[in-house]
Order: sequence, then C-alpha cells, then structure tokens
Amino acid sequence: MSTVSVYRPEDVAYRVDRESLIRELRQVLPEDSLIVDEAGRRAYECDGLSAYRALPLLVALPATVEQVQGVLRICSRLKVPVVARGSGTGLSGGALPHPQGVLLSLSKLDRILELDPERRLARVQPGVRNLAISEAAAPHGLYYAPDPSSQIACSIGGNVAENAGGVHCLKYGLTVHNVLAVKMVTIDGELVEIGGSAPEAPGHELLALLHGSEGMLGVVVEVTVKLLPRPPVTKALLAAFDSVQRAGDAVAAIISAGIIPAGLEFMDNPAIRAAEDFVRAGYPVDAAAILLCELDGHAEDVEAGLTRVEQLLAEHQATEIRLARNDAERARFWAGRKNAFPAVGRISPDYYCMDGTIPRKHLADVLLGIQKLSEQYGLRVVNVFHAGDGNLHPIVLYDGNKPGELERTEELGGKILELCIEVGGTISGEHGVGVEKINQMCVQFSKAELEQFFAIKAAFDPDGLLNPGKAIPTLNRCAEFGAMHVHRGQLPFPELERF
Repeated sequence: MSTVSVYRPEDVAYRVDRESLIRELRQVLPEDSLIVDEAGRRAYECDGLSAYRALPLLVALPATVEQVQGVLRICSRLKVPVVARGSGTGLSGGALPHPQGVLLSLSKLDRILELDPERRLARVQPGVRNLAISEAAAPHGLYYAPDPSSQIACSIGGNVAENAGGVHCLKYGLTVHNVLAVKMVTIDGELVEIGGSAPEAPGHELLALLHGSEGMLGVVVEVTVKLLPRPPVTKALLAAFDSVQRAGDAVAAIISAGIIPAGLEFMDNPAIRAAEDFVRAGYPVDAAAILLCELDGHAEDVEAGLTRVEQLLAEHQATEIRLARNDAERARFWAGRKNAFPAVGRISPDYYCMDGTIPRKHLADVLLGIQKLSEQYGLRVVNVFHAGDGNLHPIVLYDGNKPGELERTEELGGKILELCIEVGGTISGEHGVGVEKINQMCVQFSKAELEQFFAIKAAFDPDGLLNPGKAIPTLNRCAEFGAMHVHRGQLPFPELERF
C-alpha cells in the first residue's frame, strides 16, 4: 500500500538520545513492558486508518497509573514526545505514533474498578472495551449508551479522546454526555481528577474540554461513566426508498415532527449491497436507500411513535416499510449497519472513511454534492451515516497500489468536508481531526480561533509534547493550504450557493 508522510517540515525536530531514554524507562517499567525492537514497534505504526503510518521510537505498555506517571515524568524532563493509544480503532490518525517519541499504549489498564447499580455508574480504566461495560452492567438491567460501530473492540479511553458516538447517540448523546468524571495524568506526571459523581463537581467545568481533545492535554487513566436502565420496549423498522432525496427528506420530517428515535440511520445502495452480502441482514438490495429507525421507551409511547413514523415515511413515498418481528430480526437490522465498514472492505482494496456533520435539512442536497464530487474525481463513494443528527460517513473506495489514487482520494475527502462546512456543518462528528482533517481545520477556523486552541494546549502542555502535530494546524500550514486549495466562501458547486 502506498503511504503518506505525516509529519510536516514545520514540526519541531526533537533531540532524543534513544539509549538514555531506554535506560530511564526501564527504571519505571518491567522488561516486557517496553518494546524497543523494530518488529514489535511495527504493530503500533498505524491505527484503524491504515493509509497513514509512522514507526514509534519506543512503545511503553504501563500496567499501573504509577507507571504512566513515571513514563510521563521522564518524557517531560527529557523533552520527548508522547502519543497515547487505546485499542487503535481510530479513523483519523489521532493515535499515529511520533517517529521521535514514545507510543504510550494503555491496553494493560483494562479493569472495571467499580460497578454501582444503585448510583448507576461504573469506574473503569481506559483500556476497558466499550461493549465490556454494558456486558458487566447487564445483570443489573443497565447498560452504557454510546455504541460506536467498533464497540466490540474500541476502548473507553479512546472514546473520551475522540468523543465517540454511535448509532444511538441521537437520543442518548455522545461520550461527553455519558461521562461523569475523568482522572488524567498531565505531561509532568501529576494525577488530576476532573468532574465527579455528584451532580455538581467543584471547580471549573473542564470535563467537556477533555472530550475530543485527542490526547493533547493529558493521558486519561480512569473514567466514571453513567449507566442507564434498559428500556422496557424497543422496536425497529426498516424503510426503503427509490430515491436518496426522498430518504433524506424523510429524516428531516421525522425530526421536525418532534420524534427523537433512539437511532435513525441511513445507507445508500452500494452500502446496502455490501452489508447484505456480508451479514445477510435481509436488506432490500434494489433500494436506492434505506433508513433504520429504532424507538424505545414505554410500550404506549413506542407504539404511538411507530404509528407516526410509519405515516411520515409513507408520505415521503417509502417503497417498503418493515417492522422487525422480534429482537433477533432487530439485531440483524443493526448488524448490517454496524458491519458496514468491514463489509465495504470486502469490495475494495482500500477505503477512506470520512466523518462530517451537517444540519439535517441539507442531507439530501449534500448527498447530491457528494455524488457529483465522486463523479468529478472518478472514485466510488459509499454513504453510511447517523442521519438523525446529520453525522455523515462517506466511504471513498480506492486502490492504494495505483500511483496517485490515495492522493486523489485525500483531496476528494477534503472537498467533502469543505462542503459540510459550507452548509453550516463541521469537519468531525465523532472520529476526531488527527492528521486526516488537519488541513480542513484551516477552512473551518480563523487565525484567531486557532491561536486560542494553541493557548489552551499550552496551558496543559507548555512544551507541546503530547501528541504533537495533530488536530490543530500551524498558521504556516494554513497559509500553505490556503494558497493551494479552495478558500472559505467558495463552493465546490455554484448551484449549492442557496445554502
């Protein structure tokens, strides 16, 4: 596979004495918790977005909070960059290693420290898998609401770093809405707690600031999450459409009617076919698009909601409306959607998954814009997204072995994100910025705004050692990007100026 250089010439050149660093780290880590050989380090050179790669200088695998503190104190004193990593399922290059730094893997901190069904909370270490929390809470009739498609593998620390969502975030919110407290270690090794289990935590409200900060402010070592009771009734339906436009308009109509489904998901025809071939979910493979809509709550409320949703879908000319007959069929509906990414991986040598968010009323028109960009660049795009909150996941199919195709794919992805900005949206809903979208930060934010972002980082990490080169572009980079690409206010398609 062809690769892309991640670290730009403008990045700081760190002067690291590797052998001295190894000697010091072995004072705080067991022999088997420090990976120095190249073959071992190769396992950490990329995250879920494998188009970007970088070999870390060293890999540290602490098993205790004290070991995390020790590693950070050494790196702070020696001015060595540190990149924290969870399960490596990220899709924006946020956990990509720094070639002159330590990759700090938190996979060994994988214990559920406390599960309190009376207070409906759990304290967990950052390496605990998302799904493991719900599995542990299930005997008490409770669960953890955020459910990214990678929930079987992704870790809660990474969820905090990227402010992950999932198919049920429309009703139950993102990670930030489901976390009560975070313990993190600063770059100089200090352990701090932000938030708390009480309704009002003392001090400034910094909890939201940490969510989506991509490991640039501190290293999360413990998370206290909310647990919710399982709804008494859950129903799901599938609606098929012969037009992407009608499906998009139906989404807007459902939300405008005051109905907040637990989940409202969209898949276009290529996604439908790929998922059906992979999962056998029972999807109508000839449909131009399908919507998956799930309602939960008390029986009478769910029934009333279903009646109204079915009416709205019919008004928007759904060609088929199918209510899941039982929990097994409902699970199959969702299995197709949650396995859409690996399903697409079966029909293309490589794929590039984007993540932007737009106002729901623009769904249909933005999908049209994505289609035109796809034709312009000669690359197929598969659309799967959280329709209810306007979080798009266009998946660009490409072959990294063909010269120039990855670069063309990156440019197409950037244009899609810029289209999201033009209609009043953002460049990320849950995947973060990482290295993938750093150029589009220059389009979304002004010089003054970017300077404020740097000021916040400097308050936590004055030497810029935590995950450098990610999320926040330098002003030099923005100047270079602005000279080469579309500027703010210019649209990819003149006919979209009505937005």
